[in-house]
Amino acid sequence: MKTTMEIDKHKYKIYTWKNWTYLHYIINPGVAFGELILGQRIAKVGLVEKNTGKPFIERNFVPCPHCETLHDYKTWAGKRATKNWFGLYCPNCKQIIPCLMNITTFIILAITSPLWYPFKNQLKNSWLKMQENRFAAIQEEELPFEIQKKNNWIIGGLVYGLLMFLFSIFIIAPLTSEEIFSEKGLKTLILWIVGGLSFGTFMKWYLSSKKIN
Repeated sequence: MKTTMEIDKHKYKIYTWKNWTYLHYIINPGVAFGELILGQRIAKVGLVEKNTGKPFIERNFVPCPHCETLHDYKTWAGKRATKNWFGLYCPNCKQIIPCLMNITTFIILAITSPLWYPFKNQLKNSWLKMQENRFAAIQEEELPFEIQKKNNWIIGGLVYGLLMFLFSIFIIAPLTSEEIFSEKGLKTLILWIVGGLSFGTFMKWYLSSKKIN
């Protein structure tokens, strides 16, 4: 994403696809469900405020390359965390902030393109009208610190683990001729649930940390 916007590198750390968290988003096949079904997206460029006492998640900002507005990332939290299929909508200039795309999402879209591409412009215009209504009035109380909600990390970890398990049985298992409903399948389910909870625990710590820059 090219922009003439000047960013104070002493105040902000710039996050792009080269950062490990963004790379994980790109290559993790489980992310495809969030992108395609829920419409969850991450901007190609993110900024993290340095040297503050705030948790990591509260120091995240997204620059709009069109109007150069610096948005708090919580602008797309809560009810606006989903339905962002075409990108992150800028409520200031009403343009679309470019986002990363998961590799699995890209493959699925490429394969199914004959079904949706002829209707792309129509779908995009309808989506833009919907976004304008969604962002008409952004209240501070509507921008919660989601990671602090009780048990949020447990739910997120379980969902992630179950999604990866479904990916394993419906994509990996057919390709490897493995039996889905078997002892090995049960072990795979347990492994992914434990892995998902571990990932959720790590993300809770990561997003709540006041030391990460």
